[in-house]
Amino acid sequence: MVTFNFREYGENLGTRPLGKRVRENLLPVIEQNDCVVLDFTGVNVVSNSFADECIAKLLLVMSLSELKSKTTFRGLNPVA
Repeated sequence: MVTFNFREYGENLGTRPLGKRVRENLLPVIEQNDCVVLDFTGVNVVSNSFADECIAKLLLVMSLSELKSKTTFRGLNPVA
């Protein structure tokens, strides 16, 4: 199991360009490992734009079932 720390990219993840950069770093990690922990510990804000660019666009290169089977989340706050 490998951990991908989103905090390394900042406390506030808000832009599409940043989302693209993070996705480009994340994709090879997912492709090369069976289980990747997507760790958001220490991240205060994730915008819709960032999430779309970083996470949703992974579905352009892999199926939803593959993404779900290879990733898990850590450090998320419950939705209020």
